[in-house]
Order: sequence, then C-alpha cells, then structure tokens
Amino acid sequence: MIYVTRLNGKAFALNCDLIETMEETPDTVITLTGGNKYVVSESIEVLIERIIEFRRICQQFPKMRSDQINE
Repeated sequence: MIYVTRLNGKAFALNCDLIETMEETPDTVITLTGGNKYVVSESIEVLIERIIEFRRICQQFPKMRSDQINE
C-alpha cells in the first residue's frame, strides 16, 4: 500500500498492486484494474518512487516457515 493525497488534501492508502494506469491530465489520474479512478495531487514520478520503495520494503522481510512462528 502507498499513501496518496486527494486534491482536497485528504490522504488515503492505495493498493499499488491494483494500479492499471496513471496519467497526468494535468492532475494525476490513477485507474485501478477494477475501473475505479482516483485523482491525486502527486506526480507520476513521485508515485513510482513510492511504489518502488514499498516493493523494496516488502522484499526485505524474510519469509518464515510455519515451524518458526512459535519459536
């Protein structure tokens, strides 16, 4: 999930795995795979940086085997 900001200043978290397209018209419009659209204040470049950082963080956590959970 990444945080984005609506044009009214309200922040919300968006599942970046569901992003299909992003376009600047001049506001940034994010279209999800289900067809929902969100207009946000961040540029596409900023959003891509946030997505990269989110994925980097996700890859840092080692996967635990079920027998390690209660150790």
